[in-house]
Amino acid sequence: MIEREVAPTMLRGRSVLVTGGTGSFGRHFVDFLLNQTEVARVVIFSRDELKQHEMQQHYGPRPRLRFFLGDVRDRDRLLRALDGVDVVVHAAALKQIPAAEYNPFEFVKTNILGAQNIIDAAIDRGVERVIALSTDKASSPVNLYGATKLVSDRLFVAGNAYAGPKPTRFSVVRYGNVVGSRGSIVWILKQLAPGSTFNLTDPRMTRFWITLDQAVRFVLASLEEMRGGEIFVPKLPSMKVTDLLAAVAPHLEIKTTGIRPGEKLHEEMISLDESRRAVDRGDHFAILPEIAWTNQERLRGTQLPEGFRYASDSNDVWLDQGGLQALVNG
Repeated sequence: MIEREVAPTMLRGRSVLVTGGTGSFGRHFVDFLLNQTEVARVVIFSRDELKQHEMQQHYGPRPRLRFFLGDVRDRDRLLRALDGVDVVVHAAALKQIPAAEYNPFEFVKTNILGAQNIIDAAIDRGVERVIALSTDKASSPVNLYGATKLVSDRLFVAGNAYAGPKPTRFSVVRYGNVVGSRGSIVWILKQLAPGSTFNLTDPRMTRFWITLDQAVRFVLASLEEMRGGEIFVPKLPSMKVTDLLAAVAPHLEIKTTGIRPGEKLHEEMISLDESRRAVDRGDHFAILPEIAWTNQERLRGTQLPEGFRYASDSNDVWLDQGGLQALVNG
């Protein structure tokens, strides 16, 4: 579990830009930066002017906080926004699985071409560190959204080769479902009135679970230890979706509808093939790059056993109904 305290000393006096900074993760991350670190400047880069206005109203005048309207599809706008930036946290993405199947190239343009734009602009502007947020759906993907995030992961890892002698380094953080984030199952359940019907695709389904606070702390810790090319994976508890429903929505009527196209019964964060180059680092795993681009020593850890696969159905740690209630209500 990733309950460790984070002391992000490397952010002291630095300028940090967050793409997708008005989203669930972005808002929580920015709040942490402003209230618990000594960053010199925080730049919100996003395309939704209403959410930026609401965020400005929430914080009021803050000399360290800057808002930048723009889209990761626009490389020129990124070049302007990254001027003077030291660290980038890339949280912008299109994420809804059904929408991806109907609008595939829109997801390609944001999740893949947008990732390449971030890489190019960061190198050209001399950004020191870039960490990109990924998803468990990028491991052995079965839907278009997961496939675009897998390509994005590979682009950010290879970005270290693009950088060459320049100082920019790229890494990735991959984690599971975020408790209470906009569009998550908990968020949906809270919108439903008592007596409503909830469509459950398959009662055997399991998922990884992480809180927003844990996600923020894990990203900050990964920024501290990254050397370039790693995919950081936290050790998370699993949960059965049926346990979640019983714990937080016992008032709903459950209807089983069958698994949807592009949906997995169980989520995976490290595949069999990836585990061959992954190491156990105590409270998390690190998938190391296959190619070393610098002379810097690689992260150390315990090599994972042959045949290891990190998936939600074979996990060692589970949340029961009581644990789920505490997590959701906490």
